[in-house]
Amino acid sequence: MKQQAKAGDITLLFGDEAEALTHPYLARAWAKRGSDLRVEAPGQAKKRAMIGALDFAAHRLIVSTSATKRSSDFIDFLARLEARYAPCPGRADTPVVLVLDNGSIHTSKLSTLALAAQSWRDLKGNFLAHQTFTGPDHLDRAIHKGIADMNQERQSQLCTNPQIAA
Repeated sequence: MKQQAKAGDITLLFGDEAEALTHPYLARAWAKRGSDLRVEAPGQAKKRAMIGALDFAAHRLIVSTSATKRSSDFIDFLARLEARYAPCPGRADTPVVLVLDNGSIHTSKLSTLALAAQSWRDLKGNFLAHQTFTGPDHLDRAIHKGIADMNQERQSQLCTNPQIAA
């Protein structure tokens, strides 16, 4: 997939999430042996969630922050990715592959439904599944037809959205 992304055949995104605290995170620190290392951190620690994706070929991070790290926050982030990578005039229309871990916000019922509703599709699982191909050329034609069908599906869904089509 990385070669396809480098060639511009697909948009490859690696997604994940993390949390950051208002109190300091001590990644690397030193102190004289026996002394107590302290960093002032008044009050109660607050956190922000970060949900992001790395666009592999563009070497660009897309990140959203929120007060929580819930499925609804992940779904909001998916909408942001859809807006950024959906087909539009002047932008290359390539399939988007979003690679996620099995984190609970990715596998929850709400997230699973949201991912299924997205125009992103799995080429192998939806367009090539349960088929036998006579050879590499037949498979190659099926791959390109599947990609064209995915793009057509994405385009038709895009045009039915009155906020975007207007």
